[in-house]
Amino acid sequence: MSPLLRRKKKAARDRVVTLIGKPGCHLCDDARTVVEAVCAETGASWEEKDITVDEALHREYWEQIPVVLVDGERHTFWKVDAGRLRRALEG
Repeated sequence: MSPLLRRKKKAARDRVVTLIGKPGCHLCDDARTVVEAVCAETGASWEEKDITVDEALHREYWEQIPVVLVDGERHTFWKVDAGRLRRALEG
């Protein structure tokens, strides 16, 4: 088997979830609740970024917030499914 196909999976505690949103967004508040719970359960770390203070993030994501990234790659937007996020972090 190719070494590329045998890539070692990262443990959830080594993963970083980024929630991109803005203040006053009810969908962002809902997403934050899910992200906080799943990260607490799996041991993953998480951070939050505000599109109102970052022009590049605003240009890229303003129509999709909240956006959730896992290790810098887009995982989902608008609605966060706890089971799907958990599987992404553990898989």
